Amino acid sequence: MNAADIAAQVRAALAEDIGSGDLTADLIPATNRAEATVIAREPAVICGVAWFDEVFRQIDPSIRIDWRVRDGERVSADQLLCTLHGPSRALLSGERTALNFLQTLSGTASLAKRYAEAVAGTGATVLDTRKTLPGLRLAQKYAVRCGGCSNHRIGLYDAILIKENHIMAAGSITAAVTQARALHPGIRIEVEVETAEELAEAVACTPDVIMLDNHDVPRMREAVAFVAGRIPLEASGNISLDTIRAYAETGVDYISVGGLTKDVRALDLSMRFRSR
Repeated sequence: MNAADIAAQVRAALAEDIGSGDLTADLIPATNRAEATVIAREPAVICGVAWFDEVFRQIDPSIRIDWRVRDGERVSADQLLCTLHGPSRALLSGERTALNFLQTLSGTASLAKRYAEAVAGTGATVLDTRKTLPGLRLAQKYAVRCGGCSNHRIGLYDAILIKENHIMAAGSITAAVTQARALHPGIRIEVEVETAEELAEAVACTPDVIMLDNHDVPRMREAVAFVAGRIPLEASGNISLDTIRAYAETGVDYISVGGLTKDVRALDLSMRFRSR
């Protein structure tokens, strides 16, 4: 993420929430100032500091935020994350949007940490997918990295993933891979396979990665043995925290998990104000 992207996301979120003006904040005298604290109500991995800061920078640059933690840092329940000082109206107007970014990205990072720890020591790398919240893809993928997992392709433009429907439309795996190399030389090519026959054809095409879709653990082991390290393998399809360790122990190189960014539960945060 760069500053311009973050600023644009925050600008859109503030327009969505504040619109033509914060009617309730107008009840507070313009001269009032306040101190606010943000506390984590549960253990978590923090992510979203830059978005939180940008919310208040856009509303009122005079607001001062003193952080006690950084992105990627683990926190415990009831731990103080930051203290804010500034005009009461501005603090109140930015509260919800700032917390929305912080709690959502921290939720993503916290879940990613659980997945990373689940495969620790196996050699497998956990990847995210394109199943992200609209408008927050880069932010969520950043949060995934804060939690200790890694990124798959960012979008449809930076890598080629040949899936079932692409294979059907092209006529075969071989035809799809051949066309991909002709049209986009040098671009990473991944092929999804569902059967042993498709796996053999994909290996013959030597793509950069082969994705084993919806294989159970015994079939995954068979595929790993067949490929024997010739091409990196990725496991995908309905893999959860309960099952990911077993998949990682088959010897696959990557495991992609849509739930990292799709099934996010926001971190429980609390912001409390004190007038000054």
